[in-house]
Amino acid sequence: MKRSTTIGGVVSDNRFGLVVLIAVIVIAIGAIKPMFYSPQFVVGPMLTSIAIFTVVGLAQMVVLSVGQMNLAVGGMAAVGAMVAGIVFQAFDAPLIVGLVVGLAAGGLIGALCGVIIAYGGVNSFVVTLAMSFALLGLVPTVYGWVSVGSAITVQTPGLSDLGRSQLSDVCFGDTCGPDGIPVLLFVTLIAMLVIWFLFSKLRVGREILLTGSNDKAALLSAIPVPRRILTVHTLSGALAALAGFMLGASTGSFTPAIGQEFMLQSFLGPILGGTLLAGGFVSIVGTFLGIALTVVIRQGLLLFGVGLEGLNILLGLILLIALSADRIRHVVGQRARLQATRRSDTMIAEEVTA
Repeated sequence: MKRSTTIGGVVSDNRFGLVVLIAVIVIAIGAIKPMFYSPQFVVGPMLTSIAIFTVVGLAQMVVLSVGQMNLAVGGMAAVGAMVAGIVFQAFDAPLIVGLVVGLAAGGLIGALCGVIIAYGGVNSFVVTLAMSFALLGLVPTVYGWVSVGSAITVQTPGLSDLGRSQLSDVCFGDTCGPDGIPVLLFVTLIAMLVIWFLFSKLRVGREILLTGSNDKAALLSAIPVPRRILTVHTLSGALAALAGFMLGASTGSFTPAIGQEFMLQSFLGPILGGTLLAGGFVSIVGTFLGIALTVVIRQGLLLFGVGLEGLNILLGLILLIALSADRIRHVVGQRARLQATRRSDTMIAEEVTA
C-alpha cells in the first residue's frame, strides 16, 4: 500500500508530467527532424538557452515566493551585464571581479525596489514596472557614453571559455567530455543548488515561504516580513544580473539588447514548474523543467520554419494556460482545506454529543 501511494505521488507530481512531456516532444521532433539531435547546431545552443533562462526563472521565482513579482528582470539583467562589461573594459579586471561587481549592481537595483515595496508599502507590480521603464532608458544611454558602437566587446581571460565552451573542450589526459553540453549549464546548476539550500536548509528561506503563505501570520510569529521582502528582491536582482552576464558571455559582447526577451521566460519557468503565484511554495527543479519545455518547443518550431510571431503567440498561450492551471490549483486547494476543516468540526461535534 505504501509503495502504491509513493508511485501515485510521483505520477501526480507536476515535475513528473513535465519530464514525460519533454521526453515525448523530443522524441517526436527528433523522429521528424533528425537534425534536432545535432550536438553542435541544436543541442548545444538549446542547452545554453535553458541554462540562461533557468537563472532568469529563478530570479522571478524567489520574488513569487512572497506573492510578489519583478517586472524589471530584463532591465536588471542588462545593468548587471553592462556594469561587468564596463569593469572589464575600463579596469581590465579579472573575470571573477567583473562578475561579482555585475551581480552587486543587479542586487543593488533589486534592493532599491525592495525598500520601496517593503517599507514604502507600494505594490511590487507598480514599483518594478516603473523600474523597468527607467532602466529601459538608462542602459542605452550609458552604453552610448562608454562605447561608440553601443556594445562592449572584451577579451577578458576565461570569459569566452565560460560562455562558449562545451564539455568536449574539457579534457583529462586523452579523455574529453561529451559534445553538446555547455559549461554555462554548470553555472546554472550551482545557482539552483544555492537557491535550494536557501529555501530548504536556512531559516531565512523558511521565513520567506511563511511570509508568502500568510504575511500577517508571519508578523505575529516575529518574522521580519519587510526584511524578507527586501531579501528576495535583492536576490532577484542579483540572479537577473547573473543571467545577463551569462548571455553576454555566450554571445561575446555586452549590449543594451540583453534581457529584452527575459520577461516572458521568467514567468513561464516557475509557473509551469509549480511555483504558486500567491506565494508560499517554490519549485526549483520545476522551474528548470518548465524552461526546458518552452525551449524545446521553441527550438522544434524553429526547425519547422515557424516565425518569431508564431513563437510568441504560442508562448503567450502556454503562459495563459499555466496561469489558469495555477488558479485552478489554488481554488481546489482552498476547497480541500475547507472540506477538511468542516469534517474536523463535524467529528468534534459528534464526539461532544456522544
